[in-house]
Amino acid sequence: MKYMQNTVLIVDAAWLLQHSDGRVESDFNSLEAKVAQFVTICDRLRAENIELRQQLAAARNDAKRLHDKIDGAKARLEGLLSRLPG
Repeated sequence: MKYMQNTVLIVDAAWLLQHSDGRVESDFNSLEAKVAQFVTICDRLRAENIELRQQLAAARNDAKRLHDKIDGAKARLEGLLSRLPG
């Protein structure tokens, strides 16, 4: 019996799948499906992230353009006010 305690048991994954009650294969298939779903979600989130970065850059450009317009309008208004008799 002492010999059995020190023996290393090597299990071949293919053999285990073939000789299991189907649970290991079922678990493996379930895991494979979950990994595939995870990869799909990651790809979708990556694409969404790229799109959101582009939208943010466009919004920043619009905000800067509008800020510049406001500054120009303010300068013109100040010029008009300075010409009013007072």
